[in-house]
Amino acid sequence: MSFTGRREILFLYTVKDANPNGDPLNQNHPRYDEDTEQVLVSDVRIKRTIRDQWVREGKYVFVDGESKTLKTRFEELRKLTGKSTGKEVLGECLDTRLFGVTFALDKEAFSWTGPVQFKWGRSLHAATFEFIQGTAAFATKEDSQQRSFRNEYKVPFALIAVYGIANQYAARFTGASDQDLEDLAAALWTGTDNLITRSKTEHKARLYLEIEYRDGFNGKIGSLDEKLVLLSRTGEKLDRDAQKALRGLDEVMVDVLPLVEALKKHQKVIKQVKVIHDPELLLTGEDDLKGLGFLALETR
Repeated sequence: MSFTGRREILFLYTVKDANPNGDPLNQNHPRYDEDTEQVLVSDVRIKRTIRDQWVREGKYVFVDGESKTLKTRFEELRKLTGKSTGKEVLGECLDTRLFGVTFALDKEAFSWTGPVQFKWGRSLHAATFEFIQGTAAFATKEDSQQRSFRNEYKVPFALIAVYGIANQYAARFTGASDQDLEDLAAALWTGTDNLITRSKTEHKARLYLEIEYRDGFNGKIGSLDEKLVLLSRTGEKLDRDAQKALRGLDEVMVDVLPLVEALKKHQKVIKQVKVIHDPELLLTGEDDLKGLGFLALETR
């Protein structure tokens, strides 16, 4: 049975000395807003993090990240699921039920709009982007002492916020369930912690907040990521230079009071707010958040 209550999602994670989301058209430079110098992370990168975790767990995923044709992947899944048609096979896949799919193979073609969509992630502050050069492990020619060079970019530190929404109406067509949304939350948190490739080390989940609205409510608060304020540990706002000088989570705290006020204004239509919190992320207004009568809090 598909889920019936609309959801809004807010996810915070930190990146340290890594490349959150390189741009292949710009020498893999970290994606960023040229005006504000905030780090950007595409919704595609977020979904890949989730999918990769599901693959590790052995769950059925249509886009598994490997290089293969649509027909090859479909045949693999057809054998695994024991289903025959495209709709039947993709109905067994977590990512297509939640993120949607466009399918056209042989005489079957259809398109599902995914109930879960993410906005581009954005750091809560301006960041520094460092260019690093090093030498490769091997010489360029036999008997040569000269080695080739490798170039890479890294972000010394970033606290990134991601906003998403789950649309109950689209779920009717894809079959996305409440359990699917639980699997999404778990994979987003664990998958972020499991980003341990060379360019993705030191990714750490810090906060997951999910608003579940009562059945029949069709609105939203919207842009939950913009209802947070990054402050210094002494409670002051940071100017651009101070933001770019940040190098660790122990230098900042996040004011969630604007978010708490928005939740209070919508309390009549909210069924529950689920929060997973890493206590290393210091929150101003945490007591106000805990004081909400519809809050389910878990500390990790």
